[in-house]
Amino acid sequence: MVIPSLSSSSSTTHHLLQYLRFHLSHPHNPKPHFLSHLYPTHHHNPKPFSSQPLSSQPLNPNPNPNPNPNPNPDLPPQLVNDLSRTLSDNRNPHHDLESALTPFSPNISTNLVEQVLKRCKNLGFSAHRFFLWARRHPGFKPTKETHHILVSILGSSKQFPLIWDFLAEWKDTQCCEIGPEIFWVVFRAYSRANLPADAIRALGKMADFGVGFGNDDVDKLLYELCKRKHVRHAQGFFDRVKSEVEPSAKSYSILMRGWGDIGESGEARKVFDEMLERGCRVDLLAYNSMLQSLCKGGSVEEAYKLFREMGSKGLEPDAFTYSIFIHAACDANDIHSAFRVLDRMKRYELVPNVYTYNAIIKRLCKNDKVEEAYLLLDEMIERGERPDVWSYNTILACHCDHNEVNKALRLISRMDQDLCLPDRHTYNMVIKMLIRIGRFDRVTKVWESMEERGFYPSASTYAVMVHGLCKKKGKLEDACRYFEIMVDEGIPPYSSTCEMLRNRLIGLGFSEQTHILADKMERSTSCSIQELSDIMRGERAGARLRREGESSDDSDE
Repeated sequence: MVIPSLSSSSSTTHHLLQYLRFHLSHPHNPKPHFLSHLYPTHHHNPKPFSSQPLSSQPLNPNPNPNPNPNPNPDLPPQLVNDLSRTLSDNRNPHHDLESALTPFSPNISTNLVEQVLKRCKNLGFSAHRFFLWARRHPGFKPTKETHHILVSILGSSKQFPLIWDFLAEWKDTQCCEIGPEIFWVVFRAYSRANLPADAIRALGKMADFGVGFGNDDVDKLLYELCKRKHVRHAQGFFDRVKSEVEPSAKSYSILMRGWGDIGESGEARKVFDEMLERGCRVDLLAYNSMLQSLCKGGSVEEAYKLFREMGSKGLEPDAFTYSIFIHAACDANDIHSAFRVLDRMKRYELVPNVYTYNAIIKRLCKNDKVEEAYLLLDEMIERGERPDVWSYNTILACHCDHNEVNKALRLISRMDQDLCLPDRHTYNMVIKMLIRIGRFDRVTKVWESMEERGFYPSASTYAVMVHGLCKKKGKLEDACRYFEIMVDEGIPPYSSTCEMLRNRLIGLGFSEQTHILADKMERSTSCSIQELSDIMRGERAGARLRREGESSDDSDE
């Protein structure tokens, strides 16, 4: 059973968008435009498109709307699935992973190992054990790429002693060259783990592995530290090292953006002034970084003054320059100014990226101007900028908040037409809304349509379903059914899901059902599910609670 085809309205046309903008920017509107300096009344010759620098671009989801689920056609996808499932089922140190892997020995190859490691990026300990096991097989020859994948996995799991042991072994075996890029992975891992001092020390350890550091390595460390808001550590490190390595405009730009991200525009200005004093060439990236820092710190007028200086320095503002002011306008809830800057960009033939369009869409939806958000979606497509899943999810959240079932389902249908795959947030929002208002027929259709779109529910989506059904009168049996499907699929549930279902069953007098479910969990091939059976029986003392991932999915549940 699938969702019936729901055609979306075609009434959102270009002239309506022009009317909207005229209405928003008409002189009779009393709302002041705090970015009015950017809107001179005289016209300029259009400028060619100039994209923002790569280091300034936000990270967006894969732009490919329909990625190939099997990027290695010569590798059986089921083999990758089975191996990944085995690593997931035996993720704890006391599990006998090697025995579980033995049937796969004849199939081991370098390509297979790398694909499994990429799939199991959140299974640090078992991924490392799998690598060590695979290395004993003649079909697997570790490459530089394999080493990078494993170090990234260990870093994500905060297994830092294992990382250094692994690098030391790599150096001794000399199986392939150790380059500076592997240390960039280590910088990122320590920064993500909120260990900035260790990230800085990692740079000093490069010499122990015969790798010298230069500007690129310093910039990468600064970037990773600032990205995780460790700006003061980054600044302190920079002040110590700038006498050894000549700072570049990129180094200063990274620091300026870092200070701006934590609202310290005054500190960013000090970095900018130092850059000028040292005679470092101030390029467009540096100006954009300073403008962004000022706007994030609330100094929009000062940002405009700096914007006016760019022409005298021989610099032409690009799409990212104007986008900074669009984001500032959206943060200030001044949608009029955001549209004015957007129109200004259009006159210069500059196209905002999807991240900037999404900022305007988000502000429109917060102001309950959903129809205008749809108009902006149409404009994005007309101008060659493909909306991403966040573009649609922002509008979808508004429909779900207002319990607009038909509009929400039409939007998912439109995502199909626009070749944008829904993600777990898409489905979690819709399922939660449908259960909340009691549209269980629609819930079933949405659930059954997920596989057709190539989406397979994870623990968070099952949690939304089970938690929601548990709270609805007469739906406890359905909650148990979806929980059993989850167990059959080998997906370890959240401990909170087990607890909620157990408490609900006992509260309604079905305590025997908890033992039936616990027995089923104990028969699972997943060791993690077996251990969670203790929670279903109420034996919390011996249970190894599966807490990872729950905090990130609370909003979905």
